[in-house]
Amino acid sequence: MCAALGRRSGRGALALAGATLLGACGTVGPDFERPDMPAALAGWDGGSLASLTSGAGAPGRGSIQQWWRGFDDAVLDALIAEAQRVNPTARAAGLRIMEARAELGIAGSTLYPQGQQLSGELLRVGQRRAGGPDSSLSNFDTHLDISWELDFWGKFKRGIEAADAGYLASIARYDDVQVLMAAQVASLYYTIRTTEARLTIARDNAALQLRSLEITELLFRGGNEAELDVQQARTLYLGTLATIPPLEIGLRQAQNALSILLARAPGPLPEMKAKEDGRHMMTRLPAGLITELPADLLRRRPDVRAVEMQLAAQSALIGVSAAELYPSISLLGSVGLSATSLDGAPRVLNWALGSGLLWNVFDHGRLSNGVLVQDARFQQLYEQYQGAVLNAAREVDDAAAGFARTGAQIVLLADGVKAARRSLDIASFQYREGLTDFQRVLDSQRSLFSQQELLATSQGSLAQNLIALYKAMGGGWEQGRSRPPVDEATRAVMERRSDWKDVLRAPLPAPGAEGLPAPGGERRP
Repeated sequence: MCAALGRRSGRGALALAGATLLGACGTVGPDFERPDMPAALAGWDGGSLASLTSGAGAPGRGSIQQWWRGFDDAVLDALIAEAQRVNPTARAAGLRIMEARAELGIAGSTLYPQGQQLSGELLRVGQRRAGGPDSSLSNFDTHLDISWELDFWGKFKRGIEAADAGYLASIARYDDVQVLMAAQVASLYYTIRTTEARLTIARDNAALQLRSLEITELLFRGGNEAELDVQQARTLYLGTLATIPPLEIGLRQAQNALSILLARAPGPLPEMKAKEDGRHMMTRLPAGLITELPADLLRRRPDVRAVEMQLAAQSALIGVSAAELYPSISLLGSVGLSATSLDGAPRVLNWALGSGLLWNVFDHGRLSNGVLVQDARFQQLYEQYQGAVLNAAREVDDAAAGFARTGAQIVLLADGVKAARRSLDIASFQYREGLTDFQRVLDSQRSLFSQQELLATSQGSLAQNLIALYKAMGGGWEQGRSRPPVDEATRAVMERRSDWKDVLRAPLPAPGAEGLPAPGGERRP
């Protein structure tokens, strides 16, 4: 019956008489259903992540929420908490939630009379006559007009559904910023610690090579050594010194980047002053990893959820567009009062009550193709969702592979450093005993510096891959739900400027309690 009424040529009397039948019609357009995972990931066991073995103290699922605590570094914990709270990008993401709440409120208002207009005028009219008396009067007129388009086809409910999905998408994007803040702070933190370790190595080796240079210079002045040994020792020493300025530049740039991330002025962070050998900082890595990656974990990534909510919003817009194909029925009413100041003039009360019908019968493809436009956009977002999930799986596999292979490389490099140090001890002893030339000492010093540098760089890469792995899992956003997305000082400023009522102070939904948007604003589990 509903479809049949929608195809009628538009006889107004029939449409008005069938209002009760129209009220029984359902909301047009598709109901959103959570999309399936990409077929390519059917049975996917986590790829390279599955190859990682879990240590005795491997963290469980809960550790994903605050994965950085596994590094056992109180300074890192404090910096991440600060960035998630004060970073301008994070604060802007929280304010976009307030914007989405206001837009949801606008959509919700469409279920009530859409037109509510009060108008009035007060006129003073006068006439001046030459040689006669002047006359004047006052005229008062006021009207209240109301129009209410009834939501027979669910157009406005679908609009609320779209706005609700947009609100949930804004929360997901806020969560994603929390993930990014944690990952970026941790990445910069370990970039700084790695650079500090490399600077320590370079300075230690430069000091070692300087002693060798001083010895060769003494021997050369005493006539016991050729100038070639002196120049070779100086070349090695100066080459090692030359590696220090680029490291210092990189260190300051990383410090500046971290400071800006924390909304501070550029420069080193006082709490990050190295109180120990930087190389020891690189050993603070979690002992175990999560080795099971259910597909639902990828769906919980905030960026994937954001695309899913965009898809839900677009699904609702199909219904909004489809409702334009059907007649809109409105209730109309007005009441007015007019009066004049003339003696004996009556006050007049005017009123009107009725209904109206508007039906774009001959749309010439405009409305029907509008539905197709929204449907095509939905399918585009569906493909983007599939791509987002696949990209999430790739990021997990990339990071897991990097972590696993870098860990194996570090074991080899650590043995290489031991061998290089032992080789230098032997070469130095043999040189002092006259059993070998100085070139063997130089080669051993060069090899030791190279192996130590590679080890420090690989230890930094191991930390970066672990950070990237937890970021790819979408870890680190849950704790952001427990605090207001807008801080108290900003709320006070905004409330002085506009009447926000309770919009700024409403808490965010708990993780997992968001549900899926439904027509009329009710959430589905």
